[in-house]
Amino acid sequence: MSAEATNSVTPGPMPGAVSGPVTPTAPRRKARPRIDLRRLGRAALLGPAARGRLPDAISHVVEAHRAHHPDADLEPLRHAYVLAESSHRGQMRKSGEPYITHPLAVTLILAELGAETTTLTASLLHDTVEDTDVTLDQVRDQFGEEVRYLVDGVTKLEKVDYGAAAEPETFRKMLVATGNDVRVMSIKLADRLHNMRTLGVMRPEKQERIAKVTRDVLIPLAERLGVQALKTELEDLVFAILHPEEYAHTRELIVRNAARADDPLAEVADEVRGVLREADIAAEVLIRPRHFVSVHRVSRKRGRLRGSDFGRVLVLVNEDADCYGVLGELHTCMKPVVSEFKDFIAVPKFNLYQSLHTAVAREDGQVVEVLIRTHQMHKVAEAGVVALGNPYAPAPEDPADGERVDPTRPGWLSRLLDWQEAAPDPDHFWSTLREDLAQDREITVFRPDGGTLGLPEGASCVDAAYAQYGEDAHACIGARVNGRLATLSTVLRDGDTVQLLMGQDPASEPSREWLEHAHTPAARIAIQRWLTAHPAQAESQQSETRIAEDRTAPRPVGVPAPDAAPEQPADRPGTGHVLADLPGATVRLARCCTPVPPDEITGFAVRGGAVTVHRVECAAVARMKGGGRAEIGVRWGEAAECRVTLVAESFVRPHLLADLTEAMAAEGAEIVSATVEPPTQQQVRHTYTVQLPDAGHLPALMRAMRNVAGVYDVSRAQPQPQGG
Repeated sequence: MSAEATNSVTPGPMPGAVSGPVTPTAPRRKARPRIDLRRLGRAALLGPAARGRLPDAISHVVEAHRAHHPDADLEPLRHAYVLAESSHRGQMRKSGEPYITHPLAVTLILAELGAETTTLTASLLHDTVEDTDVTLDQVRDQFGEEVRYLVDGVTKLEKVDYGAAAEPETFRKMLVATGNDVRVMSIKLADRLHNMRTLGVMRPEKQERIAKVTRDVLIPLAERLGVQALKTELEDLVFAILHPEEYAHTRELIVRNAARADDPLAEVADEVRGVLREADIAAEVLIRPRHFVSVHRVSRKRGRLRGSDFGRVLVLVNEDADCYGVLGELHTCMKPVVSEFKDFIAVPKFNLYQSLHTAVAREDGQVVEVLIRTHQMHKVAEAGVVALGNPYAPAPEDPADGERVDPTRPGWLSRLLDWQEAAPDPDHFWSTLREDLAQDREITVFRPDGGTLGLPEGASCVDAAYAQYGEDAHACIGARVNGRLATLSTVLRDGDTVQLLMGQDPASEPSREWLEHAHTPAARIAIQRWLTAHPAQAESQQSETRIAEDRTAPRPVGVPAPDAAPEQPADRPGTGHVLADLPGATVRLARCCTPVPPDEITGFAVRGGAVTVHRVECAAVARMKGGGRAEIGVRWGEAAECRVTLVAESFVRPHLLADLTEAMAAEGAEIVSATVEPPTQQQVRHTYTVQLPDAGHLPALMRAMRNVAGVYDVSRAQPQPQGG
């Protein structure tokens, strides 16, 4: 029997009692009164109802279920209750109440959220296999494989101790169970909510431990599954246990505001109703009070609270188009605060949430937030994945062949499942899980093919690469963000278009530096796992980084790098393939523009009876012409040997310099001098002056350099304004 499911006494004077937090007295949607589960539990001891009749003890569950599913078959619920009640008969919670009150309460929570019949059936039975003689085979025989699967999933979570030493493996199993069927986590969250409501008889230190685990993992999971109704109540219960003084202060603020004679939220709600009535838009306008933690956050952010800070106006309509119609009317007839507008209908949040957010300003300066959504959007906003029904049910025309498919599973959950399998150990998994769950905002970036990637806010191109390609992202050499070249460290923003540039080398390896720019567990674990599996290469990367720091110190053009060939005279043999119309003159190729065949060239006489040859577009040509210098006719001769200066731009990666110079040597290029500038933003610029035995090899040389992984551009050096 799980430790946290052993009592149901209201926690005395402690805030966060079973009656729930105090909320403002503003009008709310009609809510079902809280059921006296102790009375119902004692009634359950009287025995099951007559065959064919529903037991009175689950009438409240049936009422809530039929409100969402009027045509549901209630026989599985009746049967499950009878089995659960008879199996748990004689078991008591620490409070002295019949144990059956606990599965009844958990099932009621899920029924009010709109869970389908299979989930409710499994919820009634979720403790039977763990705490009674009922077996999984019996569950399967009486209720089918699907109910057996859900009960087994919840049972596995309950069998593991929640102590600090066991937490990593506990939540790894929880995540796997959630990924295989999100309804397992729905039951677990409802189970934890009822236990949090009834922590009063436990020792304070145990209350605190359970509250911290709930805060660190279960509340973020509830947020990501979109189950806001559970998440907000869990937050308030945890707040009451871990921060009782601040909770009491916040409670007092809410009570004091509820006693005010004037209510700006009610006044704005009335005004909104009038505007929509005039526009003939059918809508339900409600006031949605903030829960305790939300009020506390607003109080810390703004200081003194005003009436409009205690809630928001909620507008519910029938169709998506009506949402935008309401928005237009409000922005036309009231004073909008444009900076507060957000469209989560066009771009839903990662947890399926959809709504339009805006705000209007009153004459007294108070700003009232307004949420606009359809009734279906509201259902999903409150219940998240619980409101989706059975996501695994095959379409009638496409029956399943035994494979479980979840088309609604959020992208973040798929990513968590992927990296939990790759995590090297439970402790690494635990720390990474908590870090990932702390990311409460997600962005959407677009791929060039129209697909999308969901990433946490602050993610970089490194994260996008591993999200799209998995471990194949080791070969990523760069990216284009919104059409412009970008480094892998570039932080992405919501709505960016990202094209990842992949190298062709199957043996490509990630850089240790990527860890500094990786924010997602998938990226960090994949990189770290490669580095762990290849210690020699990882050490080589560190050594090469140290060498590169020495090699890439600023060096003027013409000064050789440590491993470059020594500089040769500009008029070395081999440049005589340029013929000049000045008999006996020595011909030199200008270093400023390094002309090669078939460049259009011109020459100028210089001191010493020499002729310097420039490309005609060289800036020095215009300057010398302007200075009255006479041009000398020059032309290319038969000899094809040439010297040229090339500029290569690349992303930083291990072994780049070695691969680049090897590719140049393979094309017969002799490096005369080299300059490698210090890297900036993970990009580096190389300048090479090379001697080629044949000018016709230049295009092939440039292609070979571009094909080196990490190099994204190679060009001829641009003519410089100095003369020869």
